[in-house]
Parts: sequence; C-alpha cells; structure tokens
Amino acid sequence: MKQSRVSISIILIATAFFLSISCSEKVIENGGKETLRVDYIFSGNSLESRISLSELIRFDGWAGRYVNRDKVALKGNGQIKMYDNQSKELIYCQSFSTLFQEWLATEEATKVDKSFENVFLLPMPERKATITIELYNFYGQTMTSLTHEVDPEDILIRKLGGKPAPHKYLLNNGNSSEKIDIAIVAEGYTKDERAKFYKDAQIAMEAILSHKPFDQYRDRFNFVAVALESTESGVSVPINGEWRESALNSHFSTFYSDRYLTTLHITELHNQMVGIPYEHFVILANTDTYGGGGIFNSYTLTTTGHKSFKPVVVHEFGHSFAGLADEYFYDDQFVEYYYSEAEPWEQNITTLYNFQSKWEDLLPDGCERPTPLPDGNIWEKIAEGTNPDSLIGLYEGGGYQSKGVYRAFVDCRMHTNSADAFCPICQRAISRIIDFYTIELE
Repeated sequence: MKQSRVSISIILIATAFFLSISCSEKVIENGGKETLRVDYIFSGNSLESRISLSELIRFDGWAGRYVNRDKVALKGNGQIKMYDNQSKELIYCQSFSTLFQEWLATEEATKVDKSFENVFLLPMPERKATITIELYNFYGQTMTSLTHEVDPEDILIRKLGGKPAPHKYLLNNGNSSEKIDIAIVAEGYTKDERAKFYKDAQIAMEAILSHKPFDQYRDRFNFVAVALESTESGVSVPINGEWRESALNSHFSTFYSDRYLTTLHITELHNQMVGIPYEHFVILANTDTYGGGGIFNSYTLTTTGHKSFKPVVVHEFGHSFAGLADEYFYDDQFVEYYYSEAEPWEQNITTLYNFQSKWEDLLPDGCERPTPLPDGNIWEKIAEGTNPDSLIGLYEGGGYQSKGVYRAFVDCRMHTNSADAFCPICQRAISRIIDFYTIELE
C-alpha cells in the first residue's frame, strides 16, 4: 500500500548519531496543560495548492512529546511550526505527510480541484504565538504555506469536552508525558462487535511489538483500544458497489487503487478522541477485503479479516509512525514520486543524490553499486546463521519505481508481506524515531 506514501540483529546506534533537523536552538518550556488542535483544509489541483485555516480547538492535557520540541525527526512532506511572538523562539514543530499531496500526482488532479481535511496537535501556548505550516513538492521544495496568529485568550477557540468513547488500555506503561501513546481505533464494528474489536486490537498491538526493534522498546509505549461504534458492520468497497455507514466512513479504491484503504474524515477521527490521550492512530477496519494505507504522522488504516492482517498492520505502521517508504515497485507501471535531483526524506530508500545521509556507512566493504540480487531466500540464510549486516546493499527498485530508486535489503517488512522482519536499515530508522519521542537529543 502507498504511503501519502526469524528475528534479526538490530543495529543499535548511539544517540549522538541520531539524524535530526533542528528548527531552533531553544525551546520555551510552556504547554502541557492543554492541547491546541489546528484544523486545516488543503485544496487545489496539480498546478496550484492552497492551505486554509478551518478551526482552532482546545482540550485538556497534552499527550505529545516533551522532548525535542524544536526538532523534527524527518523532513516529511510538510512541517508545522509554532513560534512565541514575544521571544521569536520556537515552541514546537512537527513533520508530516498528507493524502492531499499524494493526490496531486494523480491524473484526477489535472482535471478537478479537491479539498482534504488535516488536523495537527500542538501544545497550547501560554501567550500569543505564530504558526507557519508549509507543504513540499516531490523535490523537497516549499510549494505553499500559511502563517497565522494564535491567541490563547481568543474566545472563539472551541473547547472540546464530553464523555470519552468506550475504550480500554491494552498496555499502560505510565504517564503520557514519558510514553508514546498509540490509539487503536475501531472502524466498521457495531456495538455488538465490540468484543471482537478488542480482540483484534490486541492482535494488532502484539504484531507490532513482536517486531524488532519495537520489542526492545515495549516499555516506552501506551496502547489504548477505542471502540468507536459503527451503524453497519464492515467498510465501503466501491468496486463492489458496497457503501457502509461506518464510524469514519473509510473506503477502498482511494485514487481508484482497489486495495488502497483510507478515510477522508480526519476531523471526525479526532473529535471522537475526546478525553483519551493519543499521539498516533492505528485504525482497524472490520472487513476481510485486502488492503490498507499508512500516512506519516497521520494514521495507519488496515483490515482485520484478511489472512495478512498481522504483516500488513505492521507494514502500514512503519509508514505512519516511522516514515518508512514502500520498498516494492512495479515493472509495468511507472509511478514517479522520486527524482534523481533530490534525495527522498524517507530513511529506507535513496536516489543516490545524497546517499551519505542514508546507509552508506553500513555498506559492506566492496559492495557493488547497484548490488546484484543474491541467490536463495535471505531469511533462510539468516535463520541458518548468516549475519544480516553482510546482506545490506544498494538493490535497485523501491518507492513504486523499478529504476533510479534503491533499497538496502533484498526483502523487508516494507517490501513484502512474506518477509520475516524489518531489515537492519528500517530497524535503525525506527529506533531513531522512538528515541526522538522519548529522549532529549543534542
């Protein structure tokens, strides 16, 4: 599925080598009592794009990170930054990807304007602040931006409250200020199917935490299952003429790709989370139709009834949580998202434009570029004792493109559902993200 975009030894790295992009030298230690939710509409077509402020919302508590507020772990396809008006210092910044930006590359975007909801969570500032949000094109250049002021005393910032949706913790390791809060959300489950959802949520969590390096960081996460109630069981499958009344109105055939499952109702998703601490979403769709989707710092959405439920939910979480790119490609369908004149921001693929920023430091001596595919099944070789580090290379094909994009490993959880694990490069990328959320980095 796209991103809007046998255990093996993990390559542990010192915090000092963590690749982060500093937004400012200082950060104001305010925020924490409340969250500022900023809702935007991204709209346009293949030739122009626009950002409009939709609504400002506040609610009690802050479940976001307390460390590295003046940095982003990855550049992403966009960034949002909040500055204190008085000191001009940065309060908070976050990077992200959006379904809107992915849509801009479709044929449909050459024919019509469309709009997409997007929601961002920031720590509520103590005094007036300025927010700048910007979107990047496929070359990493700013294509549109919006700057606006926020006054915490503004009486029109809507206070969100009410009774929380039914939920229960599957894993509670402590206060949100120190942990990464993952909300597993029901989609297409009726009230009578709540027990089934909680069972599926447990399976999803254990699938994620069974993979390296997540298994080594289990104590840094909280997982809460949120049982949103749908009127009808299942989700919409347009290719079959099936449209269901589900909690988030998700559907397959996003961008007319039959297995691409997404929801466009982002504000409703966030509205349903009142009173429940959350940072990241894993949405479980109650259907046996194959598919899913994962969008960096937005959500994972996958199906629970298909036999590939476990590997797919882990794969999609690799997108939404760690910003990993798809490593598969099409020989007969050239979809161009990556160009030789720019290095992808995702850590597990490269165009060689700036390869030294990727896994060049881990290439075995004498490694051929591009690296020829080895004979046999690499996971069988690893099970028999082959060091996975010796199999790191520059294998051509990734990011949906058979030429000009390279991945680090022959097979990986981001490449196929049959892979036994994340490759060493993806493991390193995930470890860096987890550290970014939980450890203050220099």
